[in-house]
Amino acid sequence: MQPVDFTTLTAACSELRAHWLPSRTEQVFQRDRYTISVALRTLKQRGWLEISWHPQAARICIGEPPPRTPDTFTFSQQLIHQLGGLALIAIEAIAPWERVVDLQFARRPGESPLYHIYVEIMGKYSNVILTDASNLIITAAHQVSQQQSSVRPIQTGQLYETPPKLTGPVPSLSESQQRWQERVSLVPGGIKRQLLKSYSGLSAALVDSMVRSANIAPDTTTDSLTPENWQQLFAQWQVWLQALNDEKFHPAWTAEGYTVMGWGAVTPATDIQQLLNRYYTDRLNEQLFSQLRHQLSQKLNNILAKLRLKANTFSERLQQSDRADEYRQKADLLMAHLQNWEAGMKEITLPDFETGLPVAIALQPDKNAVQNAQSLYKQHQKLKRARAAVEPLLAEVNGEIAYLEQVEDAIAQIEKYQTSEDLQALEEIRDELIGQGYLEDPEYRNRSNNEATSSFHRYRTPSGFEVLIGRNNRQNDQLTFRVAGDYDLWFHAQEIPGSHVLLRLEPGAVPEETDLQFAANLASYYSRARQSDQVPVVYTQPKHVYKPKGAKPGIAIYKQERILWGKPQSTVQSQLANDN
Repeated sequence: MQPVDFTTLTAACSELRAHWLPSRTEQVFQRDRYTISVALRTLKQRGWLEISWHPQAARICIGEPPPRTPDTFTFSQQLIHQLGGLALIAIEAIAPWERVVDLQFARRPGESPLYHIYVEIMGKYSNVILTDASNLIITAAHQVSQQQSSVRPIQTGQLYETPPKLTGPVPSLSESQQRWQERVSLVPGGIKRQLLKSYSGLSAALVDSMVRSANIAPDTTTDSLTPENWQQLFAQWQVWLQALNDEKFHPAWTAEGYTVMGWGAVTPATDIQQLLNRYYTDRLNEQLFSQLRHQLSQKLNNILAKLRLKANTFSERLQQSDRADEYRQKADLLMAHLQNWEAGMKEITLPDFETGLPVAIALQPDKNAVQNAQSLYKQHQKLKRARAAVEPLLAEVNGEIAYLEQVEDAIAQIEKYQTSEDLQALEEIRDELIGQGYLEDPEYRNRSNNEATSSFHRYRTPSGFEVLIGRNNRQNDQLTFRVAGDYDLWFHAQEIPGSHVLLRLEPGAVPEETDLQFAANLASYYSRARQSDQVPVVYTQPKHVYKPKGAKPGIAIYKQERILWGKPQSTVQSQLANDN
Protein backbone atom coordinates (compact mmCIF):
# COMPACT_ATOMS: atom_id res chain seq x y z
CA MET A 1 0.00 0.00 0.00
CA GLN A 2 1.35 3.41 -0.97
CA PRO A 3 1.96 5.49 2.19
CA VAL A 4 1.16 9.20 2.48
CA ASP A 5 4.52 10.91 2.06
CA PHE A 6 5.50 14.52 2.73
CA THR A 7 4.55 15.62 -0.79
CA THR A 8 1.08 14.05 -0.61
CA LEU A 9 0.49 15.46 2.87
CA THR A 10 1.53 18.93 1.72
CA ALA A 11 -0.79 18.72 -1.29
CA ALA A 12 -3.74 17.51 0.83
CA CYS A 13 -3.28 20.24 3.45
CA SER A 14 -2.92 22.91 0.77
CA GLU A 15 -6.27 21.92 -0.69
CA LEU A 16 -7.88 21.74 2.77
CA ARG A 17 -6.68 25.26 3.59
CA ALA A 18 -8.07 26.57 0.32
CA HIS A 19 -11.57 25.12 0.74
CA TRP A 20 -12.19 24.35 4.42
CA LEU A 21 -10.82 27.31 6.41
CA PRO A 22 -12.39 28.60 8.49
CA SER A 23 -15.03 26.01 9.33
CA ARG A 24 -17.20 25.10 12.32
CA THR A 25 -16.75 21.79 14.15
CA GLU A 26 -20.18 20.15 14.43
CA GLN A 27 -19.56 16.48 15.20
CA VAL A 28 -16.83 13.88 15.74
CA PHE A 29 -17.40 10.21 14.90
CA GLN A 30 -14.87 7.41 15.31
CA ARG A 31 -15.27 4.91 12.47
CA ASP A 32 -12.91 2.27 13.81
CA ARG A 33 -9.88 1.91 16.07
CA TYR A 34 -7.74 3.97 13.69
CA THR A 35 -10.02 6.58 12.12
CA ILE A 36 -12.09 9.59 13.19
CA SER A 37 -14.34 11.78 11.07
CA VAL A 38 -14.85 15.45 12.00
CA ALA A 39 -17.94 17.18 10.61
CA LEU A 40 -16.96 20.64 9.33
CA ARG A 41 -19.26 23.36 8.04
CA THR A 42 -18.20 26.44 6.08
CA LEU A 43 -20.40 29.17 4.62
CA LYS A 44 -20.62 27.16 1.38
CA GLN A 45 -20.46 23.47 2.27
CA ARG A 46 -20.44 20.72 4.87
CA GLY A 47 -18.14 17.72 4.85
CA TRP A 48 -16.33 15.12 6.94
CA LEU A 49 -12.61 15.51 7.59
CA GLU A 50 -11.19 12.01 7.91
CA ILE A 51 -8.12 11.67 10.13
CA SER A 52 -6.47 8.25 10.35
CA TRP A 53 -3.50 6.93 12.30
CA HIS A 54 -3.63 3.52 10.62
CA PRO A 55 -0.07 2.05 10.55
CA GLN A 56 -0.30 1.45 6.78
CA ALA A 57 -2.79 4.12 5.73
CA ALA A 58 -2.36 7.15 8.00
CA ARG A 59 -3.87 10.17 6.23
CA ILE A 60 -5.91 13.36 6.44
CA CYS A 61 -8.49 14.17 3.79
CA ILE A 62 -12.17 14.87 3.19
CA GLY A 63 -13.99 11.52 3.25
CA GLU A 64 -17.43 9.96 3.16
CA PRO A 65 -20.08 10.49 5.87
CA PRO A 66 -19.77 7.90 8.67
CA PRO A 67 -22.20 4.97 8.91
CA ARG A 68 -25.41 5.26 10.90
CA THR A 69 -24.21 3.03 13.70
CA PRO A 70 -23.49 3.88 17.36
CA ASP A 71 -20.04 5.31 18.14
CA THR A 72 -18.76 3.43 21.18
CA PHE A 73 -15.22 4.88 21.27
CA THR A 74 -14.19 7.30 24.03
CA PHE A 75 -11.56 9.14 21.96
CA SER A 76 -14.17 10.75 19.70
CA GLN A 77 -16.30 11.68 22.72
CA GLN A 78 -13.34 13.45 24.30
CA LEU A 79 -12.66 15.35 21.08
CA ILE A 80 -16.20 16.60 20.57
CA HIS A 81 -16.43 17.57 24.25
CA GLN A 82 -13.49 19.94 23.77
CA LEU A 83 -13.94 21.00 20.14
CA GLY A 84 -17.73 21.06 19.65
CA GLY A 85 -18.81 24.40 18.19
CA LEU A 86 -15.26 25.74 17.83
CA ALA A 87 -13.81 26.97 14.55
CA LEU A 88 -10.99 25.24 12.69
CA ILE A 89 -8.83 28.29 11.93
CA ALA A 90 -5.50 26.87 10.71
CA ILE A 91 -3.86 23.76 9.24
CA GLU A 92 -0.10 24.13 9.55
CA ALA A 93 3.02 21.95 9.35
CA ILE A 94 4.90 22.04 12.67
CA ALA A 95 8.25 22.34 10.83
CA PRO A 96 9.63 22.17 7.26
CA TRP A 97 9.72 18.64 5.81
CA GLU A 98 7.96 17.13 8.84
CA ARG A 99 4.91 14.90 8.37
CA VAL A 100 3.12 16.38 11.37
CA VAL A 101 0.14 18.71 10.89
CA ASP A 102 -1.20 21.11 13.51
CA LEU A 103 -4.99 21.66 13.33
CA GLN A 104 -5.82 24.76 15.36
CA PHE A 105 -9.23 25.45 16.91
CA ALA A 106 -10.52 28.74 18.35
CA ARG A 107 -13.88 30.28 19.30
CA ARG A 108 -13.89 32.27 16.08
CA PRO A 109 -11.50 33.16 13.24
CA GLY A 110 -8.89 35.74 14.20
CA GLU A 111 -8.62 34.62 17.84
CA SER A 112 -5.81 32.63 19.41
CA PRO A 113 -6.23 28.84 19.29
CA LEU A 114 -7.68 27.16 22.36
CA TYR A 115 -6.84 23.62 21.25
CA HIS A 116 -4.51 21.82 18.85
CA ILE A 117 -4.88 18.46 17.15
CA TYR A 118 -1.48 17.17 16.08
CA VAL A 119 -1.81 14.64 13.25
CA GLU A 120 1.41 12.63 13.00
CA ILE A 121 1.67 10.74 9.69
CA MET A 122 4.61 8.47 10.49
CA GLY A 123 3.81 4.90 9.42
CA LYS A 124 3.46 2.51 12.36
CA TYR A 125 4.20 5.40 14.75
CA SER A 126 1.29 7.52 13.45
CA ASN A 127 -0.83 9.22 16.09
CA VAL A 128 -3.47 11.89 16.72
CA ILE A 129 -3.00 14.03 19.82
CA LEU A 130 -5.26 16.72 21.34
CA THR A 131 -3.61 19.44 23.44
CA ASP A 132 -4.73 22.68 25.02
CA ALA A 133 -3.35 26.14 24.18
CA SER A 134 -0.25 25.53 26.30
CA ASN A 135 0.41 22.18 24.55
CA LEU A 136 -0.54 19.98 27.50
CA ILE A 137 -1.86 16.65 26.21
CA ILE A 138 -5.59 16.20 26.87
CA THR A 139 -6.00 12.89 25.05
CA ALA A 140 -4.31 10.82 22.36
CA ALA A 141 -5.43 8.14 19.96
CA HIS A 142 -2.48 6.03 21.06
CA GLN A 143 -0.94 6.63 24.47
CA VAL A 144 2.75 5.75 24.78
CA SER A 145 4.08 4.98 28.27
CA GLN A 146 7.58 5.62 29.59
CA GLN A 147 8.24 1.86 29.41
CA GLN A 148 7.25 1.78 25.73
CA SER A 149 9.39 4.79 24.80
CA SER A 150 11.80 6.61 27.06
CA VAL A 151 12.59 9.02 24.21
CA ARG A 152 9.09 10.31 23.55
CA PRO A 153 6.26 9.15 25.85
CA ILE A 154 2.79 10.44 24.99
CA GLN A 155 0.41 10.53 27.93
CA THR A 156 -2.43 12.66 29.23
CA GLY A 157 -1.23 15.63 31.29
CA GLN A 158 2.26 15.69 29.83
CA LEU A 159 3.66 18.45 27.62
CA TYR A 160 3.46 17.62 23.92
CA GLU A 161 6.89 17.17 22.38
CA THR A 162 7.44 17.13 18.63
CA PRO A 163 8.98 14.04 17.03
CA PRO A 164 12.81 13.92 16.77
CA LYS A 165 14.03 16.27 14.05
CA LEU A 166 15.26 15.02 10.69
CA THR A 167 18.98 14.33 10.69
CA GLY A 168 19.70 14.02 6.97
CA PRO A 169 19.98 16.79 4.35
CA VAL A 170 16.69 18.20 3.03
CA PRO A 171 16.01 19.18 -0.58
CA SER A 172 16.33 22.84 -1.57
CA LEU A 173 15.41 24.82 -4.68
CA SER A 174 18.58 26.87 -4.29
CA GLU A 175 20.90 23.84 -4.47
CA SER A 176 22.85 23.65 -7.72
CA GLN A 177 22.80 20.66 -10.00
CA GLN A 178 26.52 20.11 -9.44
CA ARG A 179 26.15 19.98 -5.64
CA TRP A 180 23.04 17.82 -5.90
CA GLN A 181 24.71 15.40 -8.33
CA GLU A 182 27.81 15.14 -6.16
CA ARG A 183 25.72 14.26 -3.11
CA VAL A 184 23.66 11.63 -4.93
CA SER A 185 26.60 10.01 -6.73
CA LEU A 186 29.06 10.09 -3.82
CA VAL A 187 28.59 6.35 -3.30
CA PRO A 188 27.81 4.39 -6.49
CA GLY A 189 24.51 2.54 -6.47
CA GLY A 190 21.01 2.42 -7.97
CA ILE A 191 19.73 5.95 -8.60
CA LYS A 192 16.45 5.38 -6.77
CA ARG A 193 18.23 4.00 -3.71
CA GLN A 194 20.84 6.79 -3.70
CA LEU A 195 18.22 9.54 -3.84
CA LEU A 196 16.37 8.02 -0.89
CA LYS A 197 19.60 7.69 1.10
CA SER A 198 20.87 11.19 0.25
CA TYR A 199 17.83 13.29 1.21
CA SER A 200 15.06 13.36 3.78
CA GLY A 201 11.44 14.04 2.79
CA LEU A 202 11.34 11.54 -0.08
CA SER A 203 9.33 8.35 -0.51
CA ALA A 204 9.92 5.29 -2.66
CA ALA A 205 6.78 5.93 -4.75
CA LEU A 206 7.72 9.59 -5.38
CA VAL A 207 11.30 8.80 -6.39
CA ASP A 208 10.20 5.92 -8.59
CA SER A 209 7.78 8.13 -10.53
CA MET A 210 10.31 10.99 -10.67
CA VAL A 211 13.05 8.77 -12.11
CA ARG A 212 10.69 7.19 -14.63
CA SER A 213 9.43 10.62 -15.74
CA ALA A 214 13.07 11.41 -16.62
CA ASN A 215 13.08 8.25 -18.81
CA ILE A 216 15.49 6.44 -16.48
CA ALA A 217 14.99 2.95 -15.06
CA PRO A 218 14.88 3.11 -11.23
CA ASP A 219 17.58 0.43 -10.86
CA THR A 220 20.03 2.25 -13.16
CA THR A 221 23.31 2.82 -11.30
CA THR A 222 24.61 6.34 -10.74
CA ASP A 223 27.93 5.66 -12.47
CA SER A 224 26.12 4.60 -15.67
CA LEU A 225 24.01 7.78 -16.01
CA THR A 226 24.93 10.11 -18.86
CA PRO A 227 25.18 13.89 -18.43
CA GLU A 228 21.89 14.13 -20.28
CA ASN A 229 20.30 11.68 -17.82
CA TRP A 230 21.50 13.76 -14.87
CA GLN A 231 20.17 16.91 -16.45
CA GLN A 232 16.74 15.38 -17.15
CA LEU A 233 16.51 13.98 -13.61
CA PHE A 234 17.54 17.27 -12.01
CA ALA A 235 14.91 19.05 -14.10
CA GLN A 236 12.22 16.74 -12.62
CA TRP A 237 13.73 17.30 -9.16
CA GLN A 238 13.27 21.03 -9.66
CA VAL A 239 9.70 20.53 -10.92
CA TRP A 240 8.92 18.67 -7.72
CA LEU A 241 10.43 21.30 -5.44
CA GLN A 242 8.71 24.09 -7.35
CA ALA A 243 5.34 22.33 -6.97
CA LEU A 244 5.91 22.13 -3.20
CA ASN A 245 6.93 25.77 -3.08
CA ASP A 246 3.96 27.01 -5.16
CA GLU A 247 1.52 24.41 -3.77
CA LYS A 248 0.40 23.50 -7.29
CA PHE A 249 -0.23 19.81 -7.78
CA HIS A 250 -1.69 17.45 -10.40
CA PRO A 251 -3.54 14.57 -8.72
CA ALA A 252 -4.03 11.48 -10.86
CA TRP A 253 -4.34 7.72 -10.80
CA THR A 254 -1.34 5.68 -11.89
CA ALA A 255 -1.05 2.04 -12.95
CA GLU A 256 -0.04 1.02 -9.41
CA GLY A 257 -1.59 3.71 -7.20
CA TYR A 258 -1.78 7.49 -7.30
CA THR A 259 0.36 10.59 -7.75
CA VAL A 260 -0.06 14.26 -6.80
CA MET A 261 2.66 15.31 -9.26
CA GLY A 262 1.03 14.01 -12.42
CA TRP A 263 3.96 11.65 -13.16
CA GLY A 264 2.88 8.35 -14.68
CA ALA A 265 -0.75 9.47 -14.75
CA VAL A 266 -3.28 7.08 -16.27
CA THR A 267 -6.50 8.87 -15.28
CA PRO A 268 -6.74 12.41 -13.83
CA ALA A 269 -8.46 12.88 -10.45
CA THR A 270 -10.91 15.69 -9.70
CA ASP A 271 -9.08 16.66 -6.51
CA ILE A 272 -6.62 15.34 -3.96
CA GLN A 273 -9.30 14.70 -1.31
CA GLN A 274 -11.29 12.42 -3.57
CA LEU A 275 -8.09 10.70 -4.71
CA LEU A 276 -6.84 9.90 -1.20
CA ASN A 277 -10.25 8.95 0.15
CA ARG A 278 -10.96 6.52 -2.65
CA TYR A 279 -7.47 4.99 -2.75
CA TYR A 280 -7.16 4.25 0.97
CA THR A 281 -10.79 3.25 1.39
CA ASP A 282 -10.43 0.71 -1.41
CA ARG A 283 -7.05 -0.63 -0.25
CA LEU A 284 -8.20 -1.06 3.35
CA ASN A 285 -11.49 -2.60 2.21
CA GLU A 286 -9.51 -5.05 0.06
CA GLN A 287 -7.51 -6.11 3.11
CA LEU A 288 -10.63 -6.52 5.24
CA PHE A 289 -12.39 -8.35 2.41
CA SER A 290 -9.57 -10.89 1.98
CA GLN A 291 -9.25 -11.49 5.72
CA LEU A 292 -13.00 -11.83 6.27
CA ARG A 293 -13.54 -14.08 3.26
CA HIS A 294 -10.72 -16.37 4.40
CA GLN A 295 -12.04 -16.48 7.98
CA LEU A 296 -15.62 -17.22 6.90
CA SER A 297 -14.57 -19.89 4.40
CA GLN A 298 -12.31 -21.59 6.92
CA LYS A 299 -14.97 -21.52 9.64
CA LEU A 300 -17.64 -22.93 7.31
CA ASN A 301 -15.31 -25.70 6.13
CA ASN A 302 -14.69 -26.76 9.72
CA ILE A 303 -18.37 -26.66 10.69
CA LEU A 304 -19.50 -28.50 7.55
CA ALA A 305 -16.86 -31.20 8.02
CA LYS A 306 -18.16 -31.91 11.53
CA LEU A 307 -21.80 -31.86 10.42
CA ARG A 308 -21.13 -34.22 7.51
CA LEU A 309 -19.34 -36.62 9.85
CA LYS A 310 -22.34 -36.49 12.18
CA ALA A 311 -24.72 -37.06 9.24
CA ASN A 312 -22.71 -40.12 8.15
CA THR A 313 -22.91 -41.53 11.67
CA PHE A 314 -26.69 -41.07 11.76
CA SER A 315 -27.03 -42.62 8.28
CA GLU A 316 -25.08 -45.68 9.39
CA ARG A 317 -27.35 -46.07 12.41
CA LEU A 318 -30.40 -45.84 10.14
CA GLN A 319 -28.93 -48.50 7.87
CA GLN A 320 -28.57 -50.73 10.91
CA SER A 321 -32.18 -50.05 11.87
CA ASP A 322 -33.24 -51.19 8.39
CA ARG A 323 -32.48 -54.70 9.69
CA ALA A 324 -35.23 -54.43 12.32
CA ASP A 325 -37.73 -56.44 10.26
CA GLU A 326 -35.10 -59.09 9.68
CA TYR A 327 -34.85 -59.67 13.46
CA ARG A 328 -38.66 -59.87 13.77
CA GLN A 329 -38.86 -62.31 10.85
CA LYS A 330 -36.26 -64.59 12.45
CA ALA A 331 -38.06 -64.44 15.78
CA ASP A 332 -41.34 -65.44 14.07
CA LEU A 333 -39.60 -68.34 12.29
CA LEU A 334 -38.09 -69.55 15.53
CA MET A 335 -41.44 -69.40 17.37
CA ALA A 336 -43.11 -71.29 14.52
CA HIS A 337 -40.51 -74.10 14.66
CA LEU A 338 -39.88 -74.50 18.38
CA GLN A 339 -39.86 -78.29 17.89
CA ASN A 340 -36.70 -78.04 15.77
CA TRP A 341 -34.67 -76.45 18.53
CA GLU A 342 -32.22 -78.55 20.51
CA ALA A 343 -30.36 -77.65 23.68
CA GLY A 344 -26.89 -76.11 23.16
CA MET A 345 -27.53 -75.08 19.52
CA LYS A 346 -25.51 -72.06 18.32
CA GLU A 347 -27.35 -71.76 15.01
CA ILE A 348 -30.52 -73.10 13.43
CA THR A 349 -31.56 -73.05 9.77
CA LEU A 350 -35.29 -72.75 8.99
CA PRO A 351 -37.25 -72.27 5.73
CA ASP A 352 -38.54 -68.75 4.97
CA PHE A 353 -42.34 -68.35 5.23
CA GLU A 354 -42.74 -66.93 1.71
CA THR A 355 -39.82 -68.16 -0.38
CA GLY A 356 -39.02 -71.38 1.40
CA LEU A 357 -35.33 -70.56 1.16
CA PRO A 358 -33.21 -71.52 4.17
CA VAL A 359 -32.62 -68.77 6.74
CA ALA A 360 -29.73 -69.13 9.20
CA ILE A 361 -30.51 -67.83 12.71
CA ALA A 362 -27.71 -67.32 15.26
CA LEU A 363 -28.65 -68.59 18.74
CA GLN A 364 -27.35 -68.14 22.25
CA PRO A 365 -26.64 -71.71 23.47
CA ASP A 366 -27.40 -70.91 27.11
CA LYS A 367 -30.98 -69.89 26.24
CA ASN A 368 -33.92 -71.96 25.03
CA ALA A 369 -35.81 -71.29 21.78
CA VAL A 370 -38.42 -68.98 23.34
CA GLN A 371 -35.75 -66.94 25.12
CA ASN A 372 -33.76 -66.60 21.86
CA ALA A 373 -36.94 -65.47 20.07
CA GLN A 374 -37.60 -62.90 22.81
CA SER A 375 -34.03 -61.55 22.36
CA LEU A 376 -34.67 -61.18 18.64
CA TYR A 377 -37.96 -59.37 19.29
CA LYS A 378 -36.18 -57.00 21.71
CA GLN A 379 -33.51 -56.27 19.08
CA HIS A 380 -36.29 -55.54 16.60
CA GLN A 381 -37.95 -53.05 18.99
CA LYS A 382 -34.61 -51.43 19.85
CA LEU A 383 -33.78 -50.78 16.21
CA LYS A 384 -37.28 -49.42 15.56
CA ARG A 385 -36.90 -46.98 18.46
CA ALA A 386 -33.46 -46.01 17.14
CA ARG A 387 -34.95 -45.09 13.78
CA ALA A 388 -37.61 -42.93 15.41
CA ALA A 389 -34.91 -41.12 17.41
CA VAL A 390 -32.27 -40.82 14.66
CA GLU A 391 -34.46 -39.73 11.74
CA PRO A 392 -35.28 -36.26 13.15
CA LEU A 393 -31.66 -35.80 14.19
CA LEU A 394 -30.49 -36.64 10.68
CA ALA A 395 -33.09 -34.31 9.19
CA GLU A 396 -31.89 -31.51 11.47
CA VAL A 397 -28.24 -32.05 10.53
CA ASN A 398 -29.07 -32.23 6.82
CA GLY A 399 -31.02 -28.99 7.19
CA GLU A 400 -27.99 -27.33 8.77
CA ILE A 401 -25.75 -28.67 6.00
CA ALA A 402 -28.13 -27.36 3.32
CA TYR A 403 -28.23 -23.95 4.97
CA LEU A 404 -24.46 -23.67 5.41
CA GLU A 405 -23.87 -24.87 1.85
CA GLN A 406 -26.13 -22.01 0.75
CA VAL A 407 -23.97 -19.63 2.79
CA GLU A 408 -20.81 -21.22 1.41
CA ASP A 409 -22.07 -20.71 -2.12
CA ALA A 410 -22.87 -17.05 -1.42
CA ILE A 411 -19.27 -16.54 -0.25
CA ALA A 412 -17.92 -18.34 -3.30
CA GLN A 413 -19.85 -15.95 -5.55
CA ILE A 414 -18.14 -12.92 -3.96
CA GLU A 415 -14.75 -13.89 -5.32
CA LYS A 416 -12.84 -10.60 -5.19
CA TYR A 417 -13.20 -7.04 -3.98
CA GLN A 418 -14.43 -4.55 -6.58
CA THR A 419 -16.61 -2.08 -4.68
CA SER A 420 -17.46 -1.42 -1.03
CA GLU A 421 -20.70 -3.36 -1.58
CA ASP A 422 -18.65 -6.55 -1.93
CA LEU A 423 -17.28 -6.05 1.58
CA GLN A 424 -20.75 -5.14 2.88
CA ALA A 425 -22.19 -8.33 1.39
CA LEU A 426 -19.55 -10.38 3.23
CA GLU A 427 -20.18 -8.47 6.47
CA GLU A 428 -23.89 -9.28 6.16
CA ILE A 429 -22.99 -12.97 5.86
CA ARG A 430 -20.76 -12.69 8.95
CA ASP A 431 -23.56 -10.96 10.88
CA GLU A 432 -26.01 -13.65 9.79
CA LEU A 433 -23.71 -16.44 11.00
CA ILE A 434 -23.27 -14.64 14.32
CA GLY A 435 -27.03 -14.26 14.60
CA GLN A 436 -27.48 -17.99 13.90
CA GLY A 437 -24.90 -18.89 16.56
CA TYR A 438 -22.19 -20.24 14.24
CA LEU A 439 -19.75 -17.42 14.99
CA GLU A 440 -18.87 -15.47 18.11
CA ASP A 441 -17.98 -11.79 18.03
CA PRO A 442 -18.02 -9.70 21.20
CA GLU A 443 -17.95 -6.50 19.11
CA TYR A 444 -20.96 -7.53 17.03
CA ARG A 445 -23.63 -4.85 16.84
CA ASN A 446 -27.00 -6.35 16.07
CA ARG A 447 -28.56 -5.11 12.87
CA SER A 448 -32.08 -5.54 11.61
CA ASN A 449 -32.37 -8.84 9.78
CA ASN A 450 -34.84 -7.26 7.40
CA GLU A 451 -32.56 -4.55 6.14
CA ALA A 452 -29.84 -5.30 3.62
CA THR A 453 -27.15 -2.66 3.32
CA SER A 454 -25.49 -3.76 0.09
CA SER A 455 -27.22 -3.91 -3.29
CA PHE A 456 -28.58 -6.80 -5.30
CA HIS A 457 -26.90 -7.87 -8.53
CA ARG A 458 -28.87 -6.26 -11.37
CA TYR A 459 -29.17 -7.28 -15.03
CA ARG A 460 -31.39 -6.58 -18.03
CA THR A 461 -32.96 -9.33 -20.16
CA PRO A 462 -32.93 -9.11 -23.99
CA SER A 463 -36.41 -7.50 -23.82
CA GLY A 464 -35.28 -5.00 -21.19
CA PHE A 465 -36.86 -6.55 -18.07
CA GLU A 466 -34.90 -6.10 -14.85
CA VAL A 467 -33.45 -9.14 -13.06
CA LEU A 468 -32.47 -8.91 -9.37
CA ILE A 469 -30.22 -11.46 -7.65
CA GLY A 470 -29.55 -11.83 -3.93
CA ARG A 471 -25.90 -11.83 -2.85
CA ASN A 472 -26.46 -13.53 0.51
CA ASN A 473 -29.27 -15.08 2.56
CA ARG A 474 -30.40 -11.77 4.03
CA GLN A 475 -30.81 -10.37 0.53
CA ASN A 476 -32.46 -13.59 -0.69
CA ASP A 477 -35.15 -13.25 2.00
CA GLN A 478 -35.62 -9.57 1.30
CA LEU A 479 -35.85 -10.18 -2.46
CA THR A 480 -38.36 -13.03 -2.21
CA PHE A 481 -40.58 -11.92 0.65
CA ARG A 482 -40.42 -8.11 0.51
CA VAL A 483 -39.38 -6.91 -2.94
CA ALA A 484 -41.18 -9.46 -5.13
CA GLY A 485 -44.47 -8.31 -6.65
CA ASP A 486 -47.53 -10.24 -7.80
CA TYR A 487 -46.51 -10.14 -11.46
CA ASP A 488 -42.84 -11.09 -11.03
CA LEU A 489 -41.29 -14.52 -11.56
CA TRP A 490 -39.03 -16.23 -9.02
CA PHE A 491 -36.15 -18.49 -10.14
CA HIS A 492 -33.84 -20.86 -8.26
CA ALA A 493 -31.54 -23.76 -9.14
CA GLN A 494 -33.52 -26.94 -8.41
CA GLU A 495 -32.46 -28.53 -5.11
CA ILE A 496 -29.04 -26.86 -5.39
CA PRO A 497 -27.72 -24.11 -3.08
CA GLY A 498 -27.82 -20.76 -4.86
CA SER A 499 -29.17 -17.25 -5.03
CA HIS A 500 -32.81 -16.26 -5.31
CA VAL A 501 -33.43 -14.61 -8.70
CA LEU A 502 -36.35 -12.29 -9.47
CA LEU A 503 -37.55 -11.34 -12.95
CA ARG A 504 -39.40 -8.04 -12.52
CA LEU A 505 -42.56 -7.73 -14.65
CA GLU A 506 -45.11 -4.95 -14.96
CA PRO A 507 -48.85 -5.79 -15.01
CA GLY A 508 -49.73 -7.28 -18.37
CA ALA A 509 -46.10 -7.81 -19.43
CA VAL A 510 -45.33 -11.19 -20.97
CA PRO A 511 -41.67 -12.27 -21.05
CA GLU A 512 -40.31 -13.96 -24.16
CA GLU A 513 -38.67 -17.37 -24.02
CA THR A 514 -35.30 -15.59 -24.32
CA ASP A 515 -36.08 -13.58 -21.18
CA LEU A 516 -36.99 -16.71 -19.21
CA GLN A 517 -33.87 -18.47 -20.46
CA PHE A 518 -31.77 -15.45 -19.56
CA ALA A 519 -33.08 -15.48 -15.97
CA ALA A 520 -32.60 -19.26 -15.77
CA ASN A 521 -29.01 -18.89 -16.96
CA LEU A 522 -28.37 -16.34 -14.24
CA ALA A 523 -29.97 -18.57 -11.58
CA SER A 524 -27.74 -21.45 -12.69
CA TYR A 525 -24.63 -19.25 -12.71
CA TYR A 526 -25.29 -17.91 -9.21
CA SER A 527 -25.54 -21.43 -7.76
CA ARG A 528 -23.21 -24.16 -6.60
CA ALA A 529 -23.55 -25.80 -10.03
CA ARG A 530 -22.14 -22.85 -12.00
CA GLN A 531 -19.39 -25.01 -13.50
CA SER A 532 -21.91 -27.41 -15.09
CA ASP A 533 -23.02 -27.24 -18.72
CA GLN A 534 -26.71 -27.48 -17.81
CA VAL A 535 -28.52 -26.93 -14.52
CA PRO A 536 -32.22 -27.57 -13.77
CA VAL A 537 -33.83 -24.28 -12.72
CA VAL A 538 -37.34 -23.92 -11.28
CA TYR A 539 -39.45 -20.81 -11.66
CA THR A 540 -42.82 -19.83 -10.28
CA GLN A 541 -44.78 -16.83 -9.05
CA PRO A 542 -43.59 -15.33 -5.74
CA LYS A 543 -46.97 -16.08 -4.13
CA HIS A 544 -46.13 -19.79 -4.45
CA VAL A 545 -42.86 -19.40 -2.52
CA TYR A 546 -43.00 -19.92 1.26
CA LYS A 547 -40.65 -19.82 4.20
CA PRO A 548 -41.15 -22.79 6.55
CA LYS A 549 -41.82 -21.85 10.15
CA GLY A 550 -38.55 -21.46 12.02
CA ALA A 551 -36.46 -21.90 8.87
CA LYS A 552 -33.03 -20.32 8.65
CA PRO A 553 -32.35 -17.26 6.44
CA GLY A 554 -32.44 -17.95 2.71
CA ILE A 555 -34.42 -21.20 3.02
CA ALA A 556 -37.66 -21.37 1.01
CA ILE A 557 -40.06 -23.95 -0.39
CA TYR A 558 -42.14 -23.58 -3.53
CA LYS A 559 -44.96 -25.16 -5.52
CA GLN A 560 -46.58 -24.95 -8.97
CA GLU A 561 -43.10 -24.62 -10.42
CA ARG A 562 -41.92 -25.08 -13.98
CA ILE A 563 -38.45 -26.22 -15.01
CA LEU A 564 -35.96 -24.74 -17.46
CA TRP A 565 -32.42 -25.89 -18.15
CA GLY A 566 -30.08 -23.06 -17.26
CA LYS A 567 -26.75 -22.75 -19.09
CA PRO A 568 -24.40 -20.87 -16.77
CA GLN A 569 -21.52 -20.63 -19.21
CA SER A 570 -23.41 -19.46 -22.32
CA THR A 571 -25.35 -16.25 -21.83
CA VAL A 572 -24.05 -15.23 -18.43
CA GLN A 573 -20.38 -14.80 -19.31
CA SER A 574 -21.21 -12.16 -21.90
CA GLN A 575 -23.51 -10.34 -19.49
CA LEU A 576 -21.35 -10.18 -16.35
CA ALA A 577 -19.82 -6.88 -17.47
CA ASN A 578 -23.27 -5.29 -17.18
CA ASP A 579 -23.52 -6.08 -13.44
CA ASN A 580 -24.44 -2.91 -11.59
